[in-house]
Amino acid sequence: MIPTHFKGWAIPGPIPPGTLGHGPEPELGETLDAISGRFRLFQLSAGHRFSTDDVLTAWYGTSGCPCARTVLDLGSGIGTVGMIAAWRLPGARFVTVEAQEESVRLARKSAAWNGLTDRYEIRQGDLRDPAILGPDETFDLILGSPPYFPPGTGVHSDHPQRLACRFELRGTVADYATTAAAHLAPGGVFACVFPIRPDDQAERVRLGASAAGLSIVRQRPIVLREGEDPLLGLFLMHRSTDLPERFRNATHTEPPLVIRLRDGSISTEYSAVKLSFGFPP
Repeated sequence: MIPTHFKGWAIPGPIPPGTLGHGPEPELGETLDAISGRFRLFQLSAGHRFSTDDVLTAWYGTSGCPCARTVLDLGSGIGTVGMIAAWRLPGARFVTVEAQEESVRLARKSAAWNGLTDRYEIRQGDLRDPAILGPDETFDLILGSPPYFPPGTGVHSDHPQRLACRFELRGTVADYATTAAAHLAPGGVFACVFPIRPDDQAERVRLGASAAGLSIVRQRPIVLREGEDPLLGLFLMHRSTDLPERFRNATHTEPPLVIRLRDGSISTEYSAVKLSFGFPP
């Protein structure tokens, strides 16, 4: 009999093989955590772990391209963005690209646990390497959560997995935009997250998009705690040549999304966001 509850709580969504106890199990130093519906994610206890940034990227991208049939996740890490997107787009086929061997290993375990291996291809390599994607491979939706800072501009983690997720060891936001532009299907969407403070960070997104021939059509500031300035931004881009000329330099800025209220509780809107990908707030 298929159980209606797993680890104490019931939520909607596809039931992967791991729910029945037939999936891979966490090894020493790993955890298996709820991520979206009944999907689970393998993570290192002391390594890089999924964050609000990843969750928002998957939500914003799949909301902006809800009928995507093919999806590419660049710099996919342990698979957070791709796994949530795969849960929200159950008919889509995925390709993910990640350079770190340990992150690829964990992502493959998660894909197996979630029953995704027939539509979810994980490639190990540098997203800047033209050999990692075929010249004719195009995607309706491309997702990216680029590292935020140049090396040497902040406190470096001793853990290599965390270091590469935070600092630009294998590409900048401009590199993500360039690769995305080369592989967008006609009318396709590229969605990413990036800091908008200080101001030069937001300018890096705009310059990277422009240099790649992309237009930012929508953006949404993210306020991590009510009353603070927004630190992050979500961006939706199209290839400029796919747009009428009057829309190529016209960006619609949406109202800020507040994650936590002043008392530390989750905002009503972010609770609704979490419910939209099968995760009880």
